[in-house]
Amino acid sequence: MKSVLGVVLAASAVMGAGAGASAGAVGPEVGVGLEAGVGPEVGVEADLAHHGHVSLWDGRVGVWLVSENHGPSDLSQATVRLAFSEPMAGGQELPTACLWSSDRVVSCRTGELRAAGGVGELALDLRTAGLPDELTVEITTAWRDGAAADRNPGNDRHRVLVLATGDPYVF
Repeated sequence: MKSVLGVVLAASAVMGAGAGASAGAVGPEVGVGLEAGVGPEVGVEADLAHHGHVSLWDGRVGVWLVSENHGPSDLSQATVRLAFSEPMAGGQELPTACLWSSDRVVSCRTGELRAAGGVGELALDLRTAGLPDELTVEITTAWRDGAAADRNPGNDRHRVLVLATGDPYVF
């Protein structure tokens, strides 16, 4: 099981059609779109959902994440935030669609998510700074490009307790 999971987690991020955006950019630039009358259209709605699993073993954390848009509006991209209760080891490279926000937080672009079927996938294989027996991962949508509303925010916010057993904890 661990070897299959390791192969899956070692895969690079597959980020949908929106992956052509600039590397490392995970959200709007500061100050852009804040002028009066500029910004998301009133009434634009996208229902983002994040699902997958997290595993912890021998000081390694594996995350496999699928982001979906249940509509009704398309999104050119969104940002998902993964916050870990334990610090990660320094010097680790992330997929080009992701960046370190701190030693405990990774933020990643989803790529384009079309309404009712747009899917972005992400696989991370990270080293923890120590050898924790457990950790918590919080998965949230940090930004939705052009969408002012998500009437079902519960499916894009998860808190997962992961024990160092190597087992996948599903969210």
